[in-house]
Amino acid sequence: AVRLAFFVGLPTVMGGYYFYKIATPMYATDSQFLIIQNEGTGGLGPLGGLLPTQFANSADSIATQSYLQSKDAMLRLDRDVGFMKHFSNPEIDPIQRMNPDASNEEAYKFYKDNVKIGYDPTEGVVRMEVIAADPIVATDFSKALISYAEERVDELSQNIRNDAMEDARRNLERAKVERREAQENLIRLQEVYSADPTEQLAALRTQITSYDQQLLEKKLALQALLDNPRPNQAKVDGARGDVRRLQDVLTGLNARMIEADSSGLSLVQQSTEIELARADLATADAFLQSALQGEKQAALGAGRQVRYLTVPVRPIASDAPSYPRKFENTVLAFLIFSGVYLMVSLTSSILREQVSN
Repeated sequence: AVRLAFFVGLPTVMGGYYFYKIATPMYATDSQFLIIQNEGTGGLGPLGGLLPTQFANSADSIATQSYLQSKDAMLRLDRDVGFMKHFSNPEIDPIQRMNPDASNEEAYKFYKDNVKIGYDPTEGVVRMEVIAADPIVATDFSKALISYAEERVDELSQNIRNDAMEDARRNLERAKVERREAQENLIRLQEVYSADPTEQLAALRTQITSYDQQLLEKKLALQALLDNPRPNQAKVDGARGDVRRLQDVLTGLNARMIEADSSGLSLVQQSTEIELARADLATADAFLQSALQGEKQAALGAGRQVRYLTVPVRPIASDAPSYPRKFENTVLAFLIFSGVYLMVSLTSSILREQVSN
């Protein structure tokens, strides 16, 4: 009985006295938030703004939870609302109080003990409990952590949007550059050749066709005169002169088409360059239109990947302390000391029996 009183009863009484009389009451603030993903189409179409959203994948929620449980979040919480200063307050009992000169590692242990975050994959909800010696402070800590989570979700969404838009924007910029180069090349050729060689070439071909028709008619007329047994020589000479003059004109027109001018190129070559430049410009226009459409599609796809953080259970200051749980902790202390005493007693009995044997 004395041993039980000394090794079990007295420690249990001391533990109960600490929980009931000495331990600083701690207030817990509960909150819940979840991350949802926009599955709408950005307002396009009659039902674009009415399409539902769905829960974001668990990776986003787990990433947000990991950030809130990280040392980075603890340091930021300390800078913004004084986490270390609060838990090193002399009014807190020595067991729950943090050393004012505690290192970041020691402070991080306090942080993990007093900021409890869990993710429920079945509901997609992140539950958070923040414990502090003052209910207002616990609520402030909880609100600050939720704001950090919102910023983290915004960063995740921005990263997704940037990744989705980066290639589309790069393709669009390249298409714009190529289109500008094609247009500048066409303008440069038009300035070098002053007049449009394509139009000049078309005009020459029209003239050649006309003179070819006239030449054919004159040759037929000359042949008709020659078929006469006694043709009129004057008419024959006139017809031959007309044929010769038409052939000279055609030779000159053909020469204008294939002979190089001051630019070093013939009219046919100039027209070919102009047509190629126009084809390049048309191709660049088609690529630009395709790039613009691709950017719009990428923007719509990125808009459907936006994440939002919603808080269904907001932090509210508690009006009663949640910790320590005095009765439960006292019973737990009794069970622990009883278990230790039982183990020690059994071990001692076994050792005595072996020694006596």
